Formats: sequence, C-alpha cells, structure tokens
Amino acid sequence: MGEILVGTCSWTDRALVGSGWYPAGRRDAEGRLRHYAERFGVVEVDASYYALPGERNSRLWAERTPDGFVFDVKAFSLLTGHPTREAVMPDGLPADHRDPAVLDEVWARFAAGIEPLRKAGRLGSVLFQFPPWFRPGERAETFLRECAERTEGWQLAVEFRHPSWWEPGQAEATGALLARHGMAAVAVDMTQRLASSVPPVTPVTSPRLSVVRFHGRSTAWGTGSKEDRFRHVYGEDELAEWLPRVRRLAQRTEQVHVLFNNCCGDAAVSAAETMTRLLDEAPPTHDAPSTAARLPRARPAPCVPPTPGPRPTPARSSSSSNSRRAAG
Repeated sequence: MGEILVGTCSWTDRALVGSGWYPAGRRDAEGRLRHYAERFGVVEVDASYYALPGERNSRLWAERTPDGFVFDVKAFSLLTGHPTREAVMPDGLPADHRDPAVLDEVWARFAAGIEPLRKAGRLGSVLFQFPPWFRPGERAETFLRECAERTEGWQLAVEFRHPSWWEPGQAEATGALLARHGMAAVAVDMTQRLASSVPPVTPVTSPRLSVVRFHGRSTAWGTGSKEDRFRHVYGEDELAEWLPRVRRLAQRTEQVHVLFNNCCGDAAVSAAETMTRLLDEAPPTHDAPSTAARLPRARPAPCVPPTPGPRPTPARSSSSSNSRRAAG
C-alpha cells in the first residue's frame, strides 16, 4: 500500500493567512511554513505558475520543513502555453512560448529555481496544468514528448482541463500517452454540471505517484471571480465518496498526493484535516496498515471573507498537505 499525503494548494494564500488559521507568533514567512509542515506532509507551490521560482526561496523551504515533507511545484505559465505577463519574464525576454530561445532560457531558469528542493529530496512532483484549449491531437502529443525530454529525472503530474482527454473512446489513449512518458495523471474533483467539467476518473499512469486535486464544486468555475470559482466547503459525505478511490490509487502507486484547491478562507485546510481523519478512521480492510497522516479533528470551515483575529490552535501531530502561493 502506497503512502497517502494530504495537503492544500497553498500555504500563503491571502485568504488563508487572513482567516486566523495561523496562530499568533507564527504568522511570518518562516512560522507559517513550519506550522503548516507540522500538520501536513505535502503542499503545492502555486506561485511558480505566476513567476519563475527562485533558488533562495527553494533553499529556505527545504530548510524549514522536516524530512519526508514534499513540495509539488506548479509549472510556470509559459511552459504550459498559458498567457504570461511580460512583467514576470526574466531579463526582458518576450512572453512568447513559440520562440525556441525563449523557451530554452525559461526552462533553464525554472530548473535552477527548483533544484534546491530536488537536491534536498523535497520535490514531490512538477505539476503541468494545461489550459482548456489544450486538446488531444498530434500537436499535444509532441508538446508532451518535448516536456518529457526536458524534464528527464523529474516526476511530472499532468492535469488536463479539457474533458475530451478522459471521455470514453479517448481515455485509454490518454492514459497510454502519459504512461509512455512516466507522467502521473491528475484526477480532479469539481462540479459536474458544466459542459467543461472534467470527469472524476482516476487512471494510474505512473507506478511512483498519483495525484488528486479538489477544486471545489462551484458552478462559477469557468465564469466567476477567483473567490466565486473556489467558494466551496466540502462536506464529509463529499469527501467520503473519494475514500475508496484514494485507497485504490494507493494500492497501485508508491505515493498518492491529495490536494485541496478550494482556497477560500480556511476551507482548504479544514477539508484536508477532515480527509485525513476520514482516512484514519476507515483503514484498509486488508493486511497493509493505513498510511494516512494523522491530523486533529477538523473545525468548521465557513467560506466567508477573511477576518482578522486569533483562533484556537489545533493539537499538534504529524501529517501531510499542500500549498498555493509562494514565499513561505
């Protein structure tokens, strides 16, 4: 049975920082990350999508987290074909992903930025979340092959945002494509009421890793503000639906990362706490011991605009989690 790590898609998201989840005395950059890493075992670095990661931050993150804690790093927007602001490009380079020289330089900078995490054994995976217009076809297959060549030795996780990748008639080919490159397929939980909804399939395409990302179930996913898109508080029944799926993934991979992206107040960390408790309370029925991280019982997670003020600190224990903005 593989190890199950539960976390969130940011530890520095402004709504989380303002929610009071971090106790007094641990609200600076170092204190937040140490507090988070005491409760979770994985976090997603989301800021690396908006700007290239820096070596200094990566070194600090490695120093401030215990052995066994890992960071899933989201690929820079230019590397996945998303629009990229000129202001975040290094040395005045144009934000043109079709320019081979630009791509070479950006890849080199991205690799250098996460190298301290890799050397410290803290790099869980690099997440390639592709845009909705990235659809199956020869061009997409070429793009994935080139990504694999540039990232040899890294563990990549791939999330497709267009549902056609996992529709009947295409899903088997998609799984085979990712497996050919050793890329882990990302399963998603999101509303199923939109034409753009990605189905909650759980293919295993890498023996090393499977990833599940919980985006919340807001129907404003494709149209609303950021707050509208992620405004969802998971109930226990919604999380319990995923327990057998997560268990099955863990039976086929060395590690499963369960990451909550419903970053609205403390909704994501509360969902991660609840999921971990559910995994602990319902261990596998076979001989393999439960590998779920242990967390204190989750507190209610109202998804309201953050308000300042302290809140009780949950009991300390070991666990695992994930993150969303950078700078620790």
